[in-house]
Amino acid sequence: MTRLILATRNPGKISELHAILAEAGLDHELVGADAYPEIPDVKETGVTFAENALLKAHALAQATGLPAVADDSGLCVDVLGGAPGIFSARWAGRHGDDRANLDLLLAQLSDIDAPHRAAHFACAATLALPDGTERVVEGRLRGTLRHAPSGSGGFGYDPILQPDGESRTCAEMSAAEKNAISHRGQAFRALAPVVRELLG
Repeated sequence: MTRLILATRNPGKISELHAILAEAGLDHELVGADAYPEIPDVKETGVTFAENALLKAHALAQATGLPAVADDSGLCVDVLGGAPGIFSARWAGRHGDDRANLDLLLAQLSDIDAPHRAAHFACAATLALPDGTERVVEGRLRGTLRHAPSGSGGFGYDPILQPDGESRTCAEMSAAEKNAISHRGQAFRALAPVVRELLG
């Protein structure tokens, strides 16, 4: 059994990828970055989701000698030219302050009417091998931004994105419902055949 390392310390993300690999009939041992605490987090200096994901995956693959998976994702707002994009997690200036990021974005869009509030969550997922081999896949969840947050599930911008064809925001869905359509779920599912191709 091949050990596969996922560049995250988020147990929810690890279980999500584990379930997707299992559905695809792949039984690789999957561990998170916590299994290698001596390896520092990688600075995300890329200018695209794919570049940031590749930076993390290659760094882990080189440091551990194991195949590594990484992803990077964010919210892209049409009327803002794709922003906040790669800056989604630190849009308000401090990394990971979900409420401040959401409040700032809503303030910036306060005078934008519903027909012009289209946006999508984007995710790039990568697999990198110690020999430098790499693959990138992507997933998107299109929708419209609400004027106010709704729902207590999820995280980040989930309370304001209402997926196309839905009457609820991502934060009003169950975890299973969201994972079935999410940008990360799409990207991880697209990665499963790549794992099979490169790792067997």
